[in-house]
Amino acid sequence: MNDSLETAVLGGGCFWCLEAVFMEVDGVHEVTSGYAGGQRERPTYAQVCSGASGHAEVVRLRFDPAVVSYEALLDVFFSIHDPTQLNRQGNDVGPQYRSAIMPQDEEQERIAREAVRAQDESGVWQGPVVTTIEPGVRFWPAESEHQDFFRRNTFQPYCQFVIAPKLKHARETCPARMRS
Repeated sequence: MNDSLETAVLGGGCFWCLEAVFMEVDGVHEVTSGYAGGQRERPTYAQVCSGASGHAEVVRLRFDPAVVSYEALLDVFFSIHDPTQLNRQGNDVGPQYRSAIMPQDEEQERIAREAVRAQDESGVWQGPVVTTIEPGVRFWPAESEHQDFFRRNTFQPYCQFVIAPKLKHARETCPARMRS
């Protein structure tokens, strides 16, 4: 493992959407879909989808801060989901789909709080930003069928109608951040 890589954990709706976008961000070396912020150890997809476990669907990113900063990752994050929707993204409803940043250290927490405040004050959003900052939560990798989901299922309807437009939006709004 590359010792110069850092970790970020983000939740913004379905982890398949976040995974597809962040896999194309320059400087991101690894994207793992998973769960964080809940009460039970080693949760399953069914337990998280029930909404009762308290976990959010998240992605864990391993990134090279010399190529892409944590701030830049948060810029991409806020460009691909609606941080004003409490416990939902589009048709995905429940606390497992909350907008959440899980900082890995005090510096990430400081940056995350500044980013949320800046988004809230930007005037871009119709309502208040409800993104939670959840430091110190444990990450659990999702089952293998949830990893690399978009690439393996590109032509499934969910991928075509939900994930592909988010990916297109990210390519258009953050072109300097995406791999060529």
